[in-house]
Amino acid sequence: MNPFDEKPPQPGSDDQPATNQPSDPPREEPPWESIDDLAARIVVHPPEPTNAPLPPDVISFAADAPSTLPPPPPANAFLPEDLRVPWSWLHLLLFGLFAFGSILVIQIALVIYFNTSRHLSPKEIEQLFQNRPDVAVGSNVLWFFLIFLFLYVTIAVLQGRPFWPTFGWKKLGTNPDWPVSPWIYLAGGAGLAVCVAIASTKIKTPDHLPIQDLFKNRTGAFLLMGMAVFIAPLVEETVFRGYLYPLFASTCARIARRFGFDPASAVQTGTRAGIVVTGVLFGFLHGAQLGWTWALVAVLSIVGIVFTFVRARARSVFASYLLHLGYNSFIAFSAIFSTRFFTQMPPHP
Repeated sequence: MNPFDEKPPQPGSDDQPATNQPSDPPREEPPWESIDDLAARIVVHPPEPTNAPLPPDVISFAADAPSTLPPPPPANAFLPEDLRVPWSWLHLLLFGLFAFGSILVIQIALVIYFNTSRHLSPKEIEQLFQNRPDVAVGSNVLWFFLIFLFLYVTIAVLQGRPFWPTFGWKKLGTNPDWPVSPWIYLAGGAGLAVCVAIASTKIKTPDHLPIQDLFKNRTGAFLLMGMAVFIAPLVEETVFRGYLYPLFASTCARIARRFGFDPASAVQTGTRAGIVVTGVLFGFLHGAQLGWTWALVAVLSIVGIVFTFVRARARSVFASYLLHLGYNSFIAFSAIFSTRFFTQMPPHP
């Protein structure tokens, strides 16, 4: 080979001697011509579906997932069912204002009526009420009706609750430990009336009681006895044992609970306090009829306590109603037979 040759021999020519050195492998041309061809040849396969859940989003999960903490129990959860009432002390205040206002309106309306038609003096109007037992009894029955109407509208209509069960009127046997026969309660009421009659003989009473004004004639006496048997037990048991007692008992039970009493002791304390308070109010309600003879008011308060005790233990106003009905019926029939159908003045009740 000539070192000055401007054109050296190409590999593989005859002028180049064969050697044993390996030659570079031939380069293969790429099967594409541009980047676009490369992108077109790439195939993206979607992932295979799996049953594994996706990791949740922490914020959305915390917002959507229900709380695992139990809701706090209501304030009345420890109370028995018959003490969980839908009315409050504000309702009692409105009830008291309505009861006082309605009886006042009735009395004013009667005074205006008789004064306009007869032009009577205040003294003559007072004597008219004493000599007209039908007016006194009729005004009292009207007052009872208005009280019932108030309770029905505010509880049954406005709150949509069943009237009688809400006020504790349940069948006998709600408490299986107490008698279910109505005759037992009726007989118990009659026996209680006998005890009161015996105790009253030991009490010195005034010569004249306001309630005796209704016994000046047979009509007034029969009207009073009819109201005492057919109307008074129904209304008084609904108001005292159905409306007032559970409010007093539940309030006292909650107060005892705040002072650290356990639930059972709090309910027991509230029940006892409710029985006493309701019974005393029952006696005071009849104080005007008894001329505020405090010994008679005390006796009638004990009667009210017995009525409320039976209602609390039997868990039904129907039980105390039967007791009250037996009590009043025994007094009424005793007065009727002892006076030969009111031909003589009966002893004071």
